[in-house]
Amino acid sequence: MDPKHLFDDPRLTAAGLLFEAHHGLIARLEEIWKANGLSGLDLNALIRLTRSPGRKLRMTDLATQTALSTSGVTRLVDRLERNGFVRREPDPADRRSSYAVLTAAGATRVARVLPAYLEGIDRWFTGLLAPAQLEDLTASLRVVRDATNPEATHVTT
Repeated sequence: MDPKHLFDDPRLTAAGLLFEAHHGLIARLEEIWKANGLSGLDLNALIRLTRSPGRKLRMTDLATQTALSTSGVTRLVDRLERNGFVRREPDPADRRSSYAVLTAAGATRVARVLPAYLEGIDRWFTGLLAPAQLEDLTASLRVVRDATNPEATHVTT
């Protein structure tokens, strides 16, 4: 590649825009979860549990889906458990594994946060795009996610 045009590479633009959009969206949504006594990581984990079969995930799957190490997800679940939002449940098929299970209090907290959170997502993300653009973007993000983080697509119940 011509060194003169190296910095004009459209791949840099695409990746940079993705990072900037992510940062901007998080900054806009942060006040919503903070106003409800949660961190972004807390809300992410609780939403993932609400959308999982049986409202539970293996700790290893929750770690993968939240991009945490095993010790990181343990600390997250410890905090959510102290707040009464999740409980641990042993895996009857594997003594070494356990599940993080959403509690009624956790479901109530998500239900309380979700309307404002969805309104923020609509205002600062999905509502800015035409339906076809959103559909294309969602499909494109799924392709990138599946290639870069295929473990996040696997859910065990």
